[in-house]
Amino acid sequence: MAPSESLSGETTYAAIETALGGDLPEGAARLALVHSPPPVRAPLAALLALDARLARIAGQTSEVMLGQMRLAWWRDVLGEEPGARPRGDAVLDAIGHQWGGREAALVEMVDAWEVLVASESMERDDILAFARGRAAPFAALAEADAQAEQARAAGLRWALAEAAPRLSDEAERERFVALGLEHCANRARLPPALKGLAVLDALAVRALKRGGRDPMEGRGAALVALRAAVLGA
Repeated sequence: MAPSESLSGETTYAAIETALGGDLPEGAARLALVHSPPPVRAPLAALLALDARLARIAGQTSEVMLGQMRLAWWRDVLGEEPGARPRGDAVLDAIGHQWGGREAALVEMVDAWEVLVASESMERDDILAFARGRAAPFAALAEADAQAEQARAAGLRWALAEAAPRLSDEAERERFVALGLEHCANRARLPPALKGLAVLDALAVRALKRGGRDPMEGRGAALVALRAAVLGA
């Protein structure tokens, strides 16, 4: 694999597309990046690209042990010093440029996807562990402790809403939606730096209230995203 272009702190959206290519998710993730201020855009892009990579591992794994081995590779490599990591993987290179010193939050995301891979049936505790771990990197993007809790709550809603429509088991999907709706009360307005997360959160709440349908389904999704980008909620 050819070495990827690096992402600087002020990276434009076009440069992010070039650097991450097919690793960058479509739909809501793209809207979140468009509406994110430049200093947050690159780390958010790396976060979303890693999440998409881990989701593919979980979705394409037919044997639990194989999936756990592939996730363990990510866990191990994120625990290494950036200079010791292999080069040439677009997502890993972006993480090296953007997440130095914050990799522990990304490891929580890896652990979250392992919960999904290892569980025969996701019950409430499993779902909550998955959502909390997947939300951890969003909290790491926040600049203050209070903002971190708000960001984690928003990330948790997004984690549940984004995963729900991809679940084949209807009862399991209903449990994801129900838990997400429990966490929709008392939503706090996110700071301007986290406009991208505000977009994801607003789309997540809309999707959960629609029974766990795709967050981008329907013509109202774009309007919801724009309103969240302007108002932060």
